Amino acid sequence: MRSHVLLCAASLLAGTATASFDGNLNYDSPSRRHDRLGVDVDLVERRSLKRGNVAYEPSQLHFTHGVASGDPWPESIILWTRVAPMNESDSSDVTVDGTAPLWNHETQKYIKADPHPICVEWKVFHSKCANDTNPQNLVASGKAYTTSDIDYTVKVEAKGLKPLTKYFYQFNVCGSDNKSPIGRTKSAPAKDDAVSKLSFAVFSCSNYPNGYFNAYGNAARKDKHDFVLHLGDYIYESGKGGERATKPAKTIWSLGDYRTRHGLYRSDPDLQLLSKNFPWITTWDDHEFADNGYKDGFSGLNNTEDSFLKSGANVSVDARKAHAVRAYFEWMPIRQTDLDDGLRVWRNFQMGKLLDLVILDTRNYERGITDLYWNKDYISRISDEQSRSLMGARQENWFYRTLSQSKERGATWRVIGNQIIFSRIFQNDEWDTNGDAWDGYVANRNRTLQHMYDNKIDNNIFLAGDTHQNWVSDLAWLGTKPYDKTTGNGAVGVEFGGTAVSSSGQKGPIEPVAGNAARGMIRRNEELAWQEGYYRGYFHLNITPEKATAQYYGCPTVATRNGWDIPLANFSTSAGANHLERPIGGGRAESGALRDGEIKHTNLTLNTNTGKWEVIGFEKMYV
Repeated sequence: MRSHVLLCAASLLAGTATASFDGNLNYDSPSRRHDRLGVDVDLVERRSLKRGNVAYEPSQLHFTHGVASGDPWPESIILWTRVAPMNESDSSDVTVDGTAPLWNHETQKYIKADPHPICVEWKVFHSKCANDTNPQNLVASGKAYTTSDIDYTVKVEAKGLKPLTKYFYQFNVCGSDNKSPIGRTKSAPAKDDAVSKLSFAVFSCSNYPNGYFNAYGNAARKDKHDFVLHLGDYIYESGKGGERATKPAKTIWSLGDYRTRHGLYRSDPDLQLLSKNFPWITTWDDHEFADNGYKDGFSGLNNTEDSFLKSGANVSVDARKAHAVRAYFEWMPIRQTDLDDGLRVWRNFQMGKLLDLVILDTRNYERGITDLYWNKDYISRISDEQSRSLMGARQENWFYRTLSQSKERGATWRVIGNQIIFSRIFQNDEWDTNGDAWDGYVANRNRTLQHMYDNKIDNNIFLAGDTHQNWVSDLAWLGTKPYDKTTGNGAVGVEFGGTAVSSSGQKGPIEPVAGNAARGMIRRNEELAWQEGYYRGYFHLNITPEKATAQYYGCPTVATRNGWDIPLANFSTSAGANHLERPIGGGRAESGALRDGEIKHTNLTLNTNTGKWEVIGFEKMYV
């Protein structure tokens, strides 16, 4: 729901100049099927015409959360910022009465007042010097307007770019020297371009109260990737105190809650640095909404009378999803992929002839019931039902078509960014599996593998987050297609799963607690090549026409903000091989357990007198 004309804030009193609000994508609904997720700009227009409205002075406004870019296309990219009179987010769920709450710094309370449209100019340029007056330096520019209705966020599409080209960008309050930081971004290659190399920094699971976002800062300062790929759990919905206490200090439910939580995360300096200098490609996991979600509920909100009216927060599943989606699209540099399809983030990036980056939603889009902690046995019984889908029929059919079209157009690699582990993983010696991952949707996984094998779609690379641990494996259809764990023959690709930015991993000393757990995983799962759960971190995925390599990095602690960055392991697969190179990881990893390789680890012994683990030296261990 939009109007095409609204009075410019700087001319409200004069009532003469007009300006379009169409430049700010955040006034749109993420879905035309859900108009209430958009903003009624006609109402904003009528409110702005009220007698006595006065525009903000530029000195009253601040770029409160830095700048960001994302969803790179060959000829355009999304630019994001927030400009506001205060850091605090708008707390209202819906603006229906022509007013919205603003923050009063003297009383430290929200007051009702008429929000004033804020005019922002933006520009994209070649040189890092934003004051360069050479017309050839300017690539694109425009104006956008924002109000408290969209939490003062600004999201624009910069067009007219050249493929695979580095650019700089900046915002400023219209007609003033009040400027944002200068950001750096890069466009994607055109789909038919010959591309020699692309690199992605891959992240997931950034839990603010659990620790510092050192992985973001380490990757940003290393400056060795083209694009950031975030596989979800970008925010967490639960409340927690401590040194990095959450805001709000409770589990979030309302639109204002979700906005405030996004704002808290974007206050982190390492997240701001990585956002400022690299374009992001994102998908959500469950915690952007709530834990263990599916189409009818969450693990803690199952659309029952008890969870809705009695012990719950009187917020329905659909209302909570609407709040989460609205805030996500306001605060993230992401396009409204398909305005006719609600809750959609699944999409494809055709990056030259080198690769297709296929982004899935295996969490929220028409997902069948998942493990809700009290129904594990039930999920185990129904995991192989043919009617059961992890992503809904429409997305699933789109996924298979996209894989086929990728092969037909001659792309070398197919990189599938999803949230959860695809490979079959036995969690313990009782052969339990994770019903909240692809293991809980076996029929859906079998259909995916069958499409790949039957259509000879190779060079597949699955990416996953969610578990707060590192996983590397061959992509094999165990029990159906022949597979040799020694050579990797019979596989149809590889899987790289990454650990968390800051969410909790294995508890206890790195050895023997974490090491024993990893060795058990390798012993039980024949396709699994490396498993590691102690370090927080990320990995670089470097892709050329000949080879794809994943370089894993870990931070020893997230209890403090630090730049410690340890190389953990490197894994490669050659084009056409469809399995990990042998010896796996070059035969060596820093931590965890590596199939047919060696691990360098600290040898610890338990002092029975003190009850503490003590270092007695270093040794190498074969698995």
